[in-house]
Amino acid sequence: MDNELSALENKISEVVEVCRQLRAENSLLREQIAAADVEKKHLAQSMETARSRLESLLSQMPQGTEA
Repeated sequence: MDNELSALENKISEVVEVCRQLRAENSLLREQIAAADVEKKHLAQSMETARSRLESLLSQMPQGTEA
């Protein structure tokens, strides 16, 4: 009986440890997702700025002459 209780305690301890590790990993992954979202927004803004500049430059270029 004592062996069974000891084995059960060990299994419970293992489950608690796995749960703790998963919570820590989950927290880290949430932080990484948040950072990736910030990066994505920054890149989208940079792309929009570049697009606007290109459109502006294209509008300033002389049009080809028709023959």
